[in-house]
Amino acid sequence: MRERVKIMSQDYIIRATAANNQLRVFAVTSRELVEKAREIHNTSPVATAAAGRLLTAGSMMGSMMKGENDILTLQIQCGGPIGGLTVTADSSANVKCYVKQPEVLLPPNSKGKLDVAGALGPGFLNVIRDIGMKEPYNGQTHLVSGEIAEDLTYYFAISEQVPSSVGLGVLLDKENHVKQAGGFIIQVMPYAEDSVVDIVEDSVKHVHSVTDLLGQGMMPEDMIRHLMGSLDVEILDRIPTQYACNCSKERVASAVASIGRKDLQEMIDTGETVEVNCHFCGSHYYFTTGELQKFLK
Repeated sequence: MRERVKIMSQDYIIRATAANNQLRVFAVTSRELVEKAREIHNTSPVATAAAGRLLTAGSMMGSMMKGENDILTLQIQCGGPIGGLTVTADSSANVKCYVKQPEVLLPPNSKGKLDVAGALGPGFLNVIRDIGMKEPYNGQTHLVSGEIAEDLTYYFAISEQVPSSVGLGVLLDKENHVKQAGGFIIQVMPYAEDSVVDIVEDSVKHVHSVTDLLGQGMMPEDMIRHLMGSLDVEILDRIPTQYACNCSKERVASAVASIGRKDLQEMIDTGETVEVNCHFCGSHYYFTTGELQKFLK
């Protein structure tokens, strides 16, 4: 059974339907979890924006999964200076991330905004769902803009054949702490009427940014109603979301023990305690030569 990590957080996801179940809608406020990621990884402003967008999407997509032990991984492999990003989420919307080059610095883009697309450069988005089958489901699409929301919109359309609209935003204050973060995912069901799609497309077209909506004091429920315009909305769930890592010495020990006898013996021969760090939360784990010798046996 998966270890549960309970953290008090004000971040949450609203799951809803609209237009008599013709639309499936998710919206989230994620400021606290993105700020925690910034603190853990000491990310630069542009890396905070990139990781924050992917974490925000991961929280919503994680909440879409059904099984208690289901795990979602969003992985961006790219040629830009950030090097790559990984986010994992479970079905309880616990999320965590790893940023390959968290200190990347870039000048603003032509619009004066943080240049997330420039940090990523060309690359691929991998979406991996481990739902307990023999092999995880793996979908891959190329990055169409590097802005992450557009890339996920493209992924849903191409890889899952679900017409969708994804909005993600992270706003930093003057001290580069996270001031606002959140997002939405709107998915169109196969039986949706054209008139319903037209209303949503027109509504989304007039949204300048997610952080503008949050800055107006909108919570996820308000964002959904704003995005749905004149369509009826049914709120289904409110789901807490947080940055949480379920690493432990036992889990790390299993990874160390699996590296192979030759490498283990070399570590033992140094006679020194080995330090292993978690990429997701920065926790430090130490293994003595005696513990390493037990792994050999």
